[in-house]
Amino acid sequence: MVHKGDASRICLGAIAGAHGIRGEVRIRAFTGDPEAIAAYGPLESADGRQRFGIEALRVAKGVVIARLEGVSDRDAAEALRGTELYVARERLPEPDDDEFYHADLVGLVAEYRDGRVLGEVVALEDFGAGDLVEIRLADAPSRTVYVPFTREAVPEVDIGGGRIVVDPPEGLVEE
Repeated sequence: MVHKGDASRICLGAIAGAHGIRGEVRIRAFTGDPEAIAAYGPLESADGRQRFGIEALRVAKGVVIARLEGVSDRDAAEALRGTELYVARERLPEPDDDEFYHADLVGLVAEYRDGRVLGEVVALEDFGAGDLVEIRLADAPSRTVYVPFTREAVPEVDIGGGRIVVDPPEGLVEE
């Protein structure tokens, strides 16, 4: 899950809960390679008040299992459930020309191919079947729609221009 926030930091994952009784946590990594979450130094909570060094890490069934510094029992691990894990943007490599961080999409205008505005990107989600772009509709701001984040449904991403072009599957959005 990626939501609008501080552009100087990137969310690399979220603690999904405790694993076992010795304080390990399950982390839902938002990195391409789940183990890469440990490659950029200590992680921080969204408010910056907590820092988490990763002492040990393994991947089991697509989920990162980690032992965090200062977390030594199940209760402490469970208390961290839902904590998003951030790293300073400058510690990450620059994306290639055709790549970008999901956080860079949040706040962009979503337009149809013909230039009509659909709305604003408010989040990227992955409910298990691939990334979805959540768009707050311009003509109904209390409603959102999820568009698959595929080349077919999102053929153009223009970070510099502040927009994405969407071609949602037929019937997904009432026009």
